[in-house]
Amino acid sequence: MNTTTNLSNAAEVARFRFALIAPVIQGLFPDGSRTAYYKRVTEKPLTFPDGSQKEVSYKTVEKWVSLYQRGGIDALMPATRSDKGTTRVLPDTAIEEIYRLKQTFPRLNATQVHKQLIQEGFIPAAVSVSAVQRFIKNNDLKSARNPNMRDRKAFEEDAFGKMYQADTCYFPHITEGGKSRRVYAICIIDDHSRLIVGGGLFYNDSAANFQAVFKKAVATFSIPGKLYTDNGAPYVNDQLSLICGAIGTVLLHTKVRDGASKAKIERFWRTCKETWLYGLDMDRIHSLEEFNALFQEFIRSYNTTLHSGIGCTPFERYQASKDSIRPARSSEWLDECFLNRISRKVRKDATVSIDKVSFDVPFQFIGQTVDIRFRPGEMDSAVILYEGTSFPIRITDKNENCRIKRSNPVTIDYAKIGVCHGNV
Repeated sequence: MNTTTNLSNAAEVARFRFALIAPVIQGLFPDGSRTAYYKRVTEKPLTFPDGSQKEVSYKTVEKWVSLYQRGGIDALMPATRSDKGTTRVLPDTAIEEIYRLKQTFPRLNATQVHKQLIQEGFIPAAVSVSAVQRFIKNNDLKSARNPNMRDRKAFEEDAFGKMYQADTCYFPHITEGGKSRRVYAICIIDDHSRLIVGGGLFYNDSAANFQAVFKKAVATFSIPGKLYTDNGAPYVNDQLSLICGAIGTVLLHTKVRDGASKAKIERFWRTCKETWLYGLDMDRIHSLEEFNALFQEFIRSYNTTLHSGIGCTPFERYQASKDSIRPARSSEWLDECFLNRISRKVRKDATVSIDKVSFDVPFQFIGQTVDIRFRPGEMDSAVILYEGTSFPIRITDKNENCRIKRSNPVTIDYAKIGVCHGNV
């Protein structure tokens, strides 16, 4: 648990640092020079992920750029834990209840909301009222007229690949192998062209499935400058943050319960349902593979059909501005960037536990905390990464281990421990 927490905190700090240097990495800073940019962004104290505000020298930001260019997102992680035990004060259930209370009783003040949360068991009494006050203030919930009203303006990136929007949509159940299962659609749309750059149907709305769609989109089209998603579990996790940092993409999330801010992907879902999904005869679809093939055909049709919002087809708009794209360096590099990572301490029997499964690791790592990389759902690909070298690990087979000759065999002399030969 401690190593998982440490990775989470380190990933958050690395993501913060990358967001600050991303305009330099992507060559999008508006200032006359890099140094001018560094000085401008450090004029005022920076607010760090733990809420603290610190003055940072422009030289420090310059150093972060250098670290990233040499070692990628890993180089931006702090060497030691930086949050010193700070935890999230308001859980998701409490946040949802705050929104519900302010929507139903908009005149409730923070003190009253705080009292209600404690009475209903959403938060312990140890949580201060100031935590609720800050949340209400920071999320524009103070207005008694409409606590959910937000200042919205239409926006659009000026070229392909500057921002992708991603989302998941519930599709109807299908029956495969005699079992009825819910289908989830995952799609990624380019903000400028409205081109669907990635999409697929799955039986699970998981982080691994989204990463598979995202990786294919990057390989086929480009590395986006920004990735804009909601706060669902597939999109808010340390692995995705690290992946985005590794490829040079800024990961952005909407505010809680603010799906309308992803208007372009939401409009795509509406078009998908009204012009295609609602007309399907679901009784004639008997497998996820068959359903997904139909979905891919719809995506191809959508990308090559006139879009009223842009006056041309999404594919034509992509063609007109694709010169600005950032392709992946190579397929091997992309594979490495999309590896998930976890930290584990190696036990005395040279094993680590991952999701309650034991794995053998090289004995020289006993007692050390190691960095393990793997493809989601493919633990046979897992390796320990140490000083630039990969060391394979494998699922523990105790029976096979009994037959493996050790490098330091120990011969037991039963005569010296009093064993009678006649009783053997």
